[in-house]
Formats: sequence, structure tokens, C-alpha cells
Amino acid sequence: MSIANNVLEAIGNTPLVELHRVVPADHARVLVKLEGTNPTGSMKDRMAIAVIERAESDGRLQPGGTVVEYSGGSTGASLALVCAAKAYGIRIVTSDAFSREKRDHMRALGADLIEVPSEGGRITKELIKEIIELARQISEEPNTFYSDQLQNEDAIAGYHLLGEEIWSQTGGNVDAFIQVVGTAHSIEGTAEALRSNKPDLRVVAVEPAESAVLSGGQPGAHKIEGIGLGFIPPLWKASIADEIMTVSTEEAKSMARQLASHEALFVGTSSGANVVAAIRMAKRLGPGHTVVTLLVDTGLKYLTTDLYTSS
Repeated sequence: MSIANNVLEAIGNTPLVELHRVVPADHARVLVKLEGTNPTGSMKDRMAIAVIERAESDGRLQPGGTVVEYSGGSTGASLALVCAAKAYGIRIVTSDAFSREKRDHMRALGADLIEVPSEGGRITKELIKEIIELARQISEEPNTFYSDQLQNEDAIAGYHLLGEEIWSQTGGNVDAFIQVVGTAHSIEGTAEALRSNKPDLRVVAVEPAESAVLSGGQPGAHKIEGIGLGFIPPLWKASIADEIMTVSTEEAKSMARQLASHEALFVGTSSGANVVAAIRMAKRLGPGHTVVTLLVDTGLKYLTTDLYTSS
């Protein structure tokens, strides 16, 4: 193995692992990309470096500047990692609706956090809108770069390499790609790269059953962190996905716990939702096919939440 010049060079090239015990024998094989092995334990490291380096290259982010963002935690931690490595300041608007581990992680990497109180720890459309508006106001201060993840198309490019990695690791043997939708960057960037090699690849978007707005439903409260904003993401394109599946919070939690106890894969709730949907697709496709999805982060980000705490 070569020696990385800095931590940013350690982003990407994550393992691809086949699931066995949670996938029935008469299903297609299900492969999962272990994005929790990125430096902050999240796939968001990929978008963060793309966003910061593109802002540097065109002058939106100047030396000594401060990045401003709203985040539930993973994007914030990833941006904080890149800012720490490159000596930028960073201010992040977040909420107590997101895990303590994520907030502490952002602080540890040097981020200045502004926390908006939630209603009983629930993620709602109103909370997300409030966080975004406060970040926008802060970004009006001088010498700041507002990375504005929901509106930032640079983030999509950060996931092209993820699709290329999947294609290479499977030897081009992939029939369906499954991914939860938060900002919609990761599903679009990964699918674009995969479809450049296989135009008929089936792409499935996943959202919380309690807030199925992509499916035409009403926004609602849920507890799958990082997805299900309660409104359609500004950069979402319906053409990205061949279909949309809904997964409930309880289904996602149950699968995350099964992945830990049956597959020794320690992940968060959105990863559980991905695997629930991937197994549904694997049942439909049957043996001889391959379904790929992402384990988007590590369970270490959720140790004090009700996902893993014992009563």
C-alpha cells in the first residue's frame, strides 16, 4: 500500500462486500459498499472534497475564508475534515434532532456549531427549512463561502468516482443500484457513472415511508437521519430513478441491527433502509443477478440514539 500525503488522499477506494445471512438463498446477490471506511466514517467525504476544491479553483473560497453550511452531521463532519486539512474556518447550523456523536464529531474537527432545537428529536420539514435559513443568514457575513449543499451541483461530481469504483469492483456485473435520497447528489453521481458503462442499469431511490414526498405523498416526521427532507430536493431529477421505494423507520432500524448482529457490519439507519430496498429488488431479480447498494456511514455515529442504546 502506498503512503497518503494527507488524510484527503485516503478518501474513496472503499471495500465492496457481499451479504450472506440477511439475504435469502433464492435472491440475487446483494453487494454493499462500505462507505464508513472513509476518514470521517461517511460517504459524504467524497462530496466535501469536490465542493471545497471546486470553490478554491474558481475563487469562491479564498485563503483564510470560512465555510458555512447546514447539516445533520455527516456532511458537516466531512466539510469540517476538509477545512481542517486545508486551514479554513467552518460554521455549521445543525439541530439536536441529529445524533450527539455527529455534533461532537463536527466540533472535534474544529467546526463552530449553531444548534436549532427540534420538536422531540424529530426530523421535520419545518426544522430543515429553519436550519437552512439560519445558515443563509450567517453566510452573508464577509469572507465566507456558503457551500449550500442542496443547491450545490459540485457535490454530484464527488460521487462519479464511487460509481466507477463499483463498476471496476464488480467487473461490470451489476444489474441494479439502490440508494437513499437526501440531497440526491449521491444517487445521481453514482448512477451517472454506472450508466455510462451500462445504460440499462436499474436505479432505485429510497425514501422514508413516513415522509414519501418523492412518491407523491405528504411530508411527515421520521427518524432516518440524513434522508427524507420533507420536500423534494432542489437538484432531484425524476429521470435518475427507474422507481422509488419507501422504507419505514422501524424497518430501517431493524435491518441496521441485523446487519450488525448477522453480518458484523455496523451502520446507521439510512444504510438499513438501503439494504431493505436492495433485498426487495434481489427477490424480484432472482439468482444470477447482482444488486449493489451503499452502507453510507458507520454505526459509531449513532451509539447514543435509540438505534443502539438499550432500554
